[in-house]
Amino acid sequence: MKNPENPDFWIIDDEPALIVKRIDTLTLSGYGTEQIAEMLSEEKVLTPTAYAISKGRKKPSKSKNGDPFKWQASTIVKILSMQEYCGDIINFKTYSKSFKNKKRYKNDPENISVFKDVHEPIRDRATFEKIQEKRGKTRKRKKLDGERNMFSGLLVCADCGGNMHFHFNQGNPKIQYFSCAEYNKGKRKTCTSTHYIRMDFLEQIVLAEIRRLTRFACKHEDEFTTAVANYSKKVTETQQRIRQSELKSLILRDKELDVLFEKIYEDNVSGKISDERFAKLSTKYETEQKSIVERIERLKKLFDEVNMKVEHTENFVAAVKKYTRVKKLTPLMLNELVEYIEVHQAETVNGEQTQTVVIHYNCIGSISIPEELSIPEPQITVQTRKGVVVNYAPMTPAACS
Repeated sequence: MKNPENPDFWIIDDEPALIVKRIDTLTLSGYGTEQIAEMLSEEKVLTPTAYAISKGRKKPSKSKNGDPFKWQASTIVKILSMQEYCGDIINFKTYSKSFKNKKRYKNDPENISVFKDVHEPIRDRATFEKIQEKRGKTRKRKKLDGERNMFSGLLVCADCGGNMHFHFNQGNPKIQYFSCAEYNKGKRKTCTSTHYIRMDFLEQIVLAEIRRLTRFACKHEDEFTTAVANYSKKVTETQQRIRQSELKSLILRDKELDVLFEKIYEDNVSGKISDERFAKLSTKYETEQKSIVERIERLKKLFDEVNMKVEHTENFVAAVKKYTRVKKLTPLMLNELVEYIEVHQAETVNGEQTQTVVIHYNCIGSISIPEELSIPEPQITVQTRKGVVVNYAPMTPAACS
């Protein structure tokens, strides 16, 4: 709410701030917007409009006599997308085409002004970005019991980079598994293997690796903090090199398009190309140039966000230490620690079936624990079908780096 002493600044209203934080936690725990809305409605939590009215604030409402506890999924979506809760002020999100037209239109990103860390935040920036990342991924398929699968949207195929889709055995629904979506496309498939992995096998692997990570963090705190910082720096530098290369190529192409457009304009004036041909080419070049300009702006913003990596790394170290005595894998734990999980196709090595799974953690990527610290690798096996046993094969440090 606005600061009574200085209306140019906001101050936190503790009661609704707790609701915002709870919505964030529920989202990172795997709940959907409709589920959260239903939960808040059942608990008789006032909607934002109803709460504002109860505090004597004037708020426009289409249904003045409606249920003050009836939350909508759209309200949850809006709360989750509010960057202002990170302490920022965002101006020019909408615009009007004319003073006669009362309708507001969504503004282009390049015309929006963002002023960061102006007021006290309700949610930290790392949480906000994680929520946007999760919501931007493919939809999560529900399990048979109605709950959403916590791994959906996190698994990728190690060979083609495609998403892994959740399935269950028709004859025995208790057998749940993931497989590469690109392999299951019939004639249009772009992957050569299923990359099949059982849910129970995957859960054991991820839980065991997180336990190894927490053991590393607790028993060798200095080494862990240094390793995380080094990995974060390495990942950031790699990303920056790739982005810098792409940015140079885009800027060069943007200049080429200016030259091409000028050339076809001169050819049209001199009669070398027809008006119809000129119109087609100019539309093509303008469309490409608009796309390039948007990508250039996005890359520049990504460069600006590099400085925030240090803060995110500190948050990751703190998050790891929270789970030192973890006994069960939860969606919240996955969202706080894991960016994505790479699943390899099972292979036969020395007569035994083995499968590699690589966990890429937030901010740092796939970290390898030094062998000299004597933190043993997990020994995990699963019987996929009668007579067929698959063993977990951790990725070697060389392959991780």
